[in-house]
Amino acid sequence: MPTITVLGTGYVGLTTAALFSAAGMHTYVVDPNDSRLASVRQGKSFFYEVGLDPVIAQAVQTGMLIPTNSYRESVPHSDFIISAVGTPDNPDGSSNLQYVYAAAREAAAHMQPHAIYVQKSTVPVGTGNHIAKLFAEAGVHNAYVSNPEFLREGTALLDSLWFDRIVVGGNDAAALERVVDVHHIVEKARGAIAQAAGINPPTTLPAGSYISTSLESAEMIKVVSNAFLALKISFANSVGILADTTGADITQVLAAVGADRRIGTAFLQAGRGYGGGCFPKDVSGLIAAGLHQGVQLTIMEAAQEVNEAMPGYVVAKLQNALGGTLGGKRVAVLGLAFKAGTSDCRRSPAITIANMLAARGAHVSAYDPQANDEARGLLHANVQVQKQYDDALTDADAAIIATDWPAFTSQAPAEFAKHMAGTVFVDAMNCFEPASVQAVGLQYIGIGRKAA
Repeated sequence: MPTITVLGTGYVGLTTAALFSAAGMHTYVVDPNDSRLASVRQGKSFFYEVGLDPVIAQAVQTGMLIPTNSYRESVPHSDFIISAVGTPDNPDGSSNLQYVYAAAREAAAHMQPHAIYVQKSTVPVGTGNHIAKLFAEAGVHNAYVSNPEFLREGTALLDSLWFDRIVVGGNDAAALERVVDVHHIVEKARGAIAQAAGINPPTTLPAGSYISTSLESAEMIKVVSNAFLALKISFANSVGILADTTGADITQVLAAVGADRRIGTAFLQAGRGYGGGCFPKDVSGLIAAGLHQGVQLTIMEAAQEVNEAMPGYVVAKLQNALGGTLGGKRVAVLGLAFKAGTSDCRRSPAITIANMLAARGAHVSAYDPQANDEARGLLHANVQVQKQYDDALTDADAAIIATDWPAFTSQAPAEFAKHMAGTVFVDAMNCFEPASVQAVGLQYIGIGRKAA
């Protein structure tokens, strides 16, 4: 079995390291953050991801997963060095690659000649060629492979074990084959890993393709995939705003549109917009990369503009329903994570909505089943974070479903109504039926959905 070093303990890095170690490969996971490493040593992730903790705990206990802050301790013993460090965006929207390059330089000082350097971080086209030059300057000639990830937060293990595609790109065919072989090891062990994680295989199994491309193509595939999904969301929201003015029901419209096999229903839903650590960054990164090459991606600029406007659109609808003012109104915001299934609050539209309400004078009480702690540092000082959803709802003039957690969507509307003083119910995720909400005396407000 090969030995692997994964650089970075973020969502991608820690999930990747956990899976490789669970498949029987000795895996070092490297990070300079001592608190993150301490969490891993205790068998836990520092973020919430379904099924990840038991996999980490088992791998640490068996000694297959080794957390460390040392390149010297890990890289010289590894057949594959996988970079999964952060790529935050610069003020102009371009990707900040300082951590990517720093990781490559440090790894170059310790890699054995046979080791393959694998890039999992989402990087713009040309990054691999630049790292190859850094290696050459250091007298290192190791193979470099782009191996972008396609996992979704909230379903990261499921997406990695039962994948749509594994993409590898580079100039060394033998290196590409070796990287594919590592993924084959995980694929063969996925049943046992899923059982340890307590997750079930998908009801419809994906094809699971292995795709080999040029280095430049592999670097583009991930960011273009995310940009297209973001475009579908913004398109749905644009049409949702139109539906609000015409009386059409956007859920009926998009369900019928998505029934066309050429289009599909995935990500074709209207709501308060996308967020997280990938879509906003990848859209802005693609726009910036295009401008760097003299290509203006106008369609992506429009998608970005629509998305940034959606939280304000939700707040404006609520303000109108409350008589034109939010000052002094008590509003419950249910959900703070950017999506259900994760504690990640990066660029969460739910956070933006809560902060906009507080800035306009509303008394905001918020609750999230998993993201309360991560959200605190991002929220307006006047937003109160509650320990239970019913505490947030108590005496509220209005409630907003800002993230579609099952803890909310599984509740009967009467459960919300009995805690509230007012009657305004904003379904910013379009996850409730208007008639069921109205039946308990609440005023339903959705995105592109006309109340019955």
